[in-house]
Amino acid sequence: MSTADRRGPLQVTRRARLLEALQRDGVLRISDLTEALGAAAVTIRRDIAQLAAEGLVRRVHGGVALPSAEVAAEEEPVGGYALGMLVPSLDYYWPNVAQGAEEAARELDMRVVLRGSSYQSEDDRPQLTRLVDQQGVDALIVAPRMDAPTTGRTIEWLAGAGMPVVLLERTATAGPHHAVLESVVTDHALGAAMAVRHLVALGHRRIGVVLAEPSPTRPHVRRGWLEATAECGLDAGATVDALVPDARSPECRAALDDALDQCLRTGTTALLVHADAEAVALVQRCEERHLSVPGDLSLVAYDDEVAGLVSPALTAVRPPRRSIGRAAVRLVADRLADPDRPTHRVVISPSLRVRDSTAPPRADP
Repeated sequence: MSTADRRGPLQVTRRARLLEALQRDGVLRISDLTEALGAAAVTIRRDIAQLAAEGLVRRVHGGVALPSAEVAAEEEPVGGYALGMLVPSLDYYWPNVAQGAEEAARELDMRVVLRGSSYQSEDDRPQLTRLVDQQGVDALIVAPRMDAPTTGRTIEWLAGAGMPVVLLERTATAGPHHAVLESVVTDHALGAAMAVRHLVALGHRRIGVVLAEPSPTRPHVRRGWLEATAECGLDAGATVDALVPDARSPECRAALDDALDQCLRTGTTALLVHADAEAVALVQRCEERHLSVPGDLSLVAYDDEVAGLVSPALTAVRPPRRSIGRAAVRLVADRLADPDRPTHRVVISPSLRVRDSTAPPRADP
């Protein structure tokens, strides 16, 4: 079966009309083609990607040209491109990621079109479609919801968008062969392991974990905690392994009290707590219950957004937020310059900031 036979008739006709227009004009912009062909920008980009793969056209900034066409400024390797960036929040964690992306984009003479979604949003595609169709972006940098009913369809849409796509702090595959999408992620499991090893070095043998239930980072932090406790010869089942609601939830206080009760019952002397808000709330509950940090309980926070601002200043694992944003833009730039390069998945290590909330456990009387 030929390539044309596998395509729908409308698709074949649209691509034929696109080639005819190129034969006439030599170079066309995406905006011109959407109007002339009556199709969405993302559809046109998919057509261009397929035709470029077949060697019939070549992509240029903002449009497409015949392989032999003379193109001036549009063929700058990366400069001038617009990158659509969709993140789940504009008030926690993600602003520093966006800042890193903005810095890298300026260095490359590119610009970032930033949009905020929501952890409660069940479908990221309307925002993504607007970035492509209305803002005319040349690539997408996205942290999509991975637990929504529409997640599978969103990932497939991204994989077929006909433009570079880089996932932030997410990994995914698409299509029948489970092709991997490009991504930049923090090694959160390593960060958790760093926290455990720090506490073990101080002499702690009962090291528990308290994790914010709604966080997509939670499974990776827990996995790192489990792996590190096992490597250090500790019994994770003999300590605290608790999930708590978001710190703003009215149920959070009771959940934190239950975790502290478990610490006292099991002899747990140290906790890794994700995220900062939950760690700060736990410190406050310790104060109200006359428990000393780090005297009675050492704490390591995960995220380091505000951990260093409280008293005592919290030892914390810091994800490389700005580096994540910078690396994503670099991946996009490399993909724009070389569309045929292999898929890259970048993993960046976090760091541990040791402060006042961790100390050796008190000796038994």
